[in-house]
Amino acid sequence: MNAITKAPNYTTSFTVEQTPDEVFAAINNVRGWWSEEIDGRTDKPGAEFDYRFQDVHRCKIKVTDLVPGRRVAWHVLENFFSFTGDKSEWEDTDIVFDIVAHGGKTEVRFTHVGLVPDYECFDVCAEAWGTYINLSLRALIATGKGQPNAGEPRTGGEPALAARDYTTSFTVERTPQEVFAAINDVRAWWTGEIEGDSATLGASFTYRYDTLHRSTQKITVLAPARLVVWKVVDAELTFAADKAEWIGTDIMFDIQRVGERTEVRFTHRGLVPDLACYESCSDGWGFFINGSLRNFIATGKTLPVPWAKTA
Repeated sequence: MNAITKAPNYTTSFTVEQTPDEVFAAINNVRGWWSEEIDGRTDKPGAEFDYRFQDVHRCKIKVTDLVPGRRVAWHVLENFFSFTGDKSEWEDTDIVFDIVAHGGKTEVRFTHVGLVPDYECFDVCAEAWGTYINLSLRALIATGKGQPNAGEPRTGGEPALAARDYTTSFTVERTPQEVFAAINDVRAWWTGEIEGDSATLGASFTYRYDTLHRSTQKITVLAPARLVVWKVVDAELTFAADKAEWIGTDIMFDIQRVGERTEVRFTHRGLVPDLACYESCSDGWGFFINGSLRNFIATGKTLPVPWAKTA
C-alpha cells in the first residue's frame, strides 16, 4: 500500500515481486520511467545528468550514492522552475531511493529530502513524484515498460504549467556559447532603444520602441551556453487597454545542443492569449526571435523591422 507523508519531506513507497537487484537496475534507468529528456549518465557514482520538462522545469542532478540492491541517492545541484517565486526551490535537496527486501518481495522507499510543504512547488511536485514513482517506475520494474514523459505533460498538474504561454524555437549551426553571446547582445537584434546593461546577472535594462512600447527587464538567470531569463519589472504598452500587461512576466531563452546544431527555445512566460496585447506581441516576438535573432546568430546581421516607419 502506498504511503505519502507531507511532514516534513515528501516520501512514498511501494512493493513489487522483483528482486532488489532488478529494482536497482530499473531505478538507474531514469529515461525509462522519469523522462526521455535526460542528458548525461545516471548510473555511475559522481556522474551528473540534466532533466528538462519543456520550459517549465530544469535541474542538474549528481549521483551521490549507488549501493547495488540497496540504495540510490542524488543531489540536486541546480534547479529552475518557471512557475514559482523562488525558481531554485529544489537546489541542495536530495532524492533518495531505499531498496528493502521483505520475504519474497522488494519495497522501494522514495524520499525527496528537502521537498517540504512550505515550498510553493510542493503540491505540483508531490503529484508529479506520485505519478512517476508509483505508476511509471513501478510499471518499469514490474513489466519492463515505464511511462516517462517525452516532452509532453504526463501528470495532472503539468498541462496547466505548460499551457498557453507564447513560445517558439529555431536551430542554427552555431555553438551554444555563440548563441548565448548573441542573445545577450540585445541591442544587435531587438530593434529599438536599449538603455542599461543587458549581459550581467542582476542588471536591468529598458527597451523602447517608438511611443508604443516601453519595458524594463531584470536579468534573473544567466547560465552560460544554457539559459537566459529576464523578469519584466516595469512596462507600458500604449496600444493595450491594460498598459502594464507585461509586468511580472518572464522572458526565457533555453539553449540546447542538438547534434551538430544548437536549438533556441524562446518562451515569454505570462504572455497568454487572454492578454489584449497577445496577438501583436506574439507577432513581434515571432519576427525578433525567428527573424532578427536567428539571422544575427547565423550571419552576424539583423533584419529590418517590417513595420518600421519610413521617411
